[in-house]
Amino acid sequence: MPDLATKHDRLIDTFRGYGSCAVAFSGGLDSAVCARAAVEALGPRAVAVTAVSASMAPREMDDARRVAQQIGIRHEVVESRELDDPNYRRNEADRCYHCKREVMSRIRELADRMELEVIVDGQNADDADDHRPGARAARELNVRSPLADCELTKDELRQLARQWELPIWDKPASPCLSSRIVYGIEVTPVRLGMVDQAEAFLREQGFRTFRVRYHADDLARVEVPVEELPRLADPQLRERVIEALHRAGFKYVTLDLEGFRSGSFNQMLAPEELEIGRER
Repeated sequence: MPDLATKHDRLIDTFRGYGSCAVAFSGGLDSAVCARAAVEALGPRAVAVTAVSASMAPREMDDARRVAQQIGIRHEVVESRELDDPNYRRNEADRCYHCKREVMSRIRELADRMELEVIVDGQNADDADDHRPGARAARELNVRSPLADCELTKDELRQLARQWELPIWDKPASPCLSSRIVYGIEVTPVRLGMVDQAEAFLREQGFRTFRVRYHADDLARVEVPVEELPRLADPQLRERVIEALHRAGFKYVTLDLEGFRSGSFNQMLAPEELEIGRER
């Protein structure tokens, strides 16, 4: 297994081989490492592109701007309209496929106007074991995944980001707000806003890793790490959380005793609905 220094060098060489590129940039760990490597390899021929829509929490856009500025990469913003697509709104197991096709198509339009040769995403080596319907859309649109190609794991990306002094090196993953809505329930701007408002309140209370999951009948299922369950169940904080989530529009507020699990909705899917692995 190559060490991190070897993988780093391979990553830079991979970006140099692109000639120029647009990095699909959320401002999270994976895309930030991509952007940092791209600008090291390509300088002004690398551009970070953020797609904004109702499914992106406003604070994530603010973070993306700050991180791009620190990296020193040109930052462009495009508007994606996945909520206009009934296939996306239906929120079935392949929702992320429809989202990624829309987002990458918008980035492709910008890349073509700017004469950028390659589009890259932040998929890493660990993503091969997860439900990733968006990876199929990326393949169809010839989007490159240099982190995965260079076998960089999530832990190694955190190490690289820390070496580069990127402020998001330890930032918890923050998928789009639509990922909080249980499969089979329509994605709407109102529901996305409810989730965003509820999660903003938990963040203000000092929680870093958490999810507010939207279930039928406006029920919220709150996930925090197991070790933080006692704190959230404290009577005073519990009452404030209930009040805040009611204000956000939830009728019922529940606490998941299993604790935080990334992608916990995927356990609802039948094996034939899961899209696991990467076909390169």
